[in-house]
Amino acid sequence: MKLMTFTAPTPAQALKAAQLECGEDALVVSTKQIRKKSLSQSALYEVVVAIEDTPPAKRKNVTKEESSDTARKRRGGRRKTKEEDSDEVLVNISEAARQISQIANVSAPKPRPKVHVEVEEEERFDKQPQMEMEELKAIKGELLKLSDKIKLIQNMVWEEKKPAGPGTVPPEFAEIYRIAKKSGMDPVHLDEIMRLTLEHMPLQMRSSTQTVRRYFKTLLRKMVPIRIERELVPPQKRILMLVGPTGVGKTTTLAKLAARYAYMMEKKYKVGIITLDTYRIGAVEQLMQYAKMMRIGIEAVVDPPEFITALQTLQHMDIILIDTVGSSQYDKQKIEKLQQFLSTHTEIGIDVSLVMGAPTKLEDLRAIYNNFSLLGIDTLIFTKLDETRGFGNIFSLVYETEKPVSYLSIGQEVPDDLMCADSDYLVECLMEATAKKGSR
Repeated sequence: MKLMTFTAPTPAQALKAAQLECGEDALVVSTKQIRKKSLSQSALYEVVVAIEDTPPAKRKNVTKEESSDTARKRRGGRRKTKEEDSDEVLVNISEAARQISQIANVSAPKPRPKVHVEVEEEERFDKQPQMEMEELKAIKGELLKLSDKIKLIQNMVWEEKKPAGPGTVPPEFAEIYRIAKKSGMDPVHLDEIMRLTLEHMPLQMRSSTQTVRRYFKTLLRKMVPIRIERELVPPQKRILMLVGPTGVGKTTTLAKLAARYAYMMEKKYKVGIITLDTYRIGAVEQLMQYAKMMRIGIEAVVDPPEFITALQTLQHMDIILIDTVGSSQYDKQKIEKLQQFLSTHTEIGIDVSLVMGAPTKLEDLRAIYNNFSLLGIDTLIFTKLDETRGFGNIFSLVYETEKPVSYLSIGQEVPDDLMCADSDYLVECLMEATAKKGSR
């Protein structure tokens, strides 16, 4: 008698391998699981069978009737030999399905033809990968939930260390609260947003930081009104004056706008430039150079009478851009002089855009707006978005003033680094703490 061992991921596969190798007359000695299933490897089962040493040709000539007669003789009154004792312990492979089913933790099937048993085992084996994938997905889902909970706990860092009640931020909002507070947003505005979020956000949406972040973004977008850039329909014209403190990039922004209107938009406009910044020779030369490169007419003005003449000279233009001298927000004399130019009677109203730098502190932005508001601010333009990591000051100022944002400057390149204001873009800047180029 010769023993042979077969292993496979399932009992059915090991049994089938034994059948193919040894035939139906082989006897099963033992079946057992030698390795349990895990996430990294499949289970492993072992089937040990015994075959006779008789050559295959001779075994083939032995009929079923002869085997039955031999068995009857062995059940006679004479003493059993050692080989006969072994034959009683061993079972035929075709009868081993019940044992294998028990090992595989499945109920034993009713006796049926061998071909049906094989089909059932093959179907069970085919379904196993699908079952494993479902189990892995379930485990992955649980791990993601656990990771999300850990993330919430890690971000539970704020000043409100008081019992639960009005003003306390729930753990689900910890990350978003931390990001907004770090961005430089006014705490009063942040608390107001959190209050609105807690009042109106459905409870089922608080299950993860992703849904909380999405809802918070929606509220932030509503904080920022946007002035949409509209196409001029003849005989419509537009006069735009840029005002603001020194060093915020008014002249460069005006050059970007001139190039945009004259060359970059789907409809090309006739553009003219008027500069009131005659105090700085460098500024006039810079703007003159830009105008020459873009083949745009430019007029330099010193006093209101000259301003009226310049407007008349450029009256055939679709868009007139006016550059002004930069002044401190506390220099009321210069601001009042700008007011004199705006008081000049024109058939077309002058839109006043207040240009401010994004890196400026919220307190200074408030002072700039309050003092320049004498000029009748229509829109806001923010520059140097690429020079800061905190954008909460923009949200707070716009929230307070309710003035729309028209353009954003995200670099020094003329005319590329200028884009129409976009609330989604500003929200991403705040959440990611960076201004990405590429959006227009």
